[in-house]
Order: sequence, then C-alpha cells, then structure tokens
Amino acid sequence: MTKMTEKHYYIADEFSKYPVGRIPADGKYNGERFRKEVLIPLIKSYDKVFIHLDGTRGYGSSFLEESFGGLVRYFDTDAKNKISKLIIVTRKPHWQQEVQQYIEDALKIISKRQEDYLNGQS
Repeated sequence: MTKMTEKHYYIADEFSKYPVGRIPADGKYNGERFRKEVLIPLIKSYDKVFIHLDGTRGYGSSFLEESFGGLVRYFDTDAKNKISKLIIVTRKPHWQQEVQQYIEDALKIISKRQEDYLNGQS
C-alpha cells in the first residue's frame, strides 16, 4: 500500500502577501505565475494539496480566476481528477466560494467542449 502524500502551502508566507493580477504585466506575484510555478508542480507531486489563502492583503478576481480556473484549463480532460487533490483552506468563506466558482466555471467549459467534440460540433 502506498502512503498518501500531502503538502500544505501558505500563499502569504511562501508566495506573497500581495498577490495581484492575472499575467506578468500585472505584477510579479500574478495568477499565471502562481499557477505555473506553484499549483501545477504541487498537484503533480502530491496526493493532497492544501492551499492556505489567509494572511494576504486580499485577492483580486483576476488572480484567483487565472490561478484556479487556469489550473482546470491546464489539466483539461484530466482536470476533475487533478482538482480533486486540491483543498482550499481559509477563514473567509467568500474566498473559498469564489475559488470554487472559478473551478466549476472552467470545468463546465471543458465539459461543453468535450460534448461538442463527441457530437461532431468541434
């Protein structure tokens, strides 16, 4: 039996207290960078990944959507499996709800695209 591996990642301590924007032009600690340099490697390396959101000055929608919606788009057809490894930890329910909404929205787009493909509408 293989031992389950898990990682706790604290954005405020390990990435930035000031995450901002979607792309590098928006600032050094943007959502694209967080997704590429942090989320994707963690999801590929661990069975469970706890992302701790508390401790920052806040999050813009562009950062959260690019990070978490972008994560779904990156994994595409394997997104549900990969995203199931992710656990969002925060004392602010609206942050968790916002992240979950971006994930669900991206999953719906992928599902629709797959359905269209299977129906010959690609």
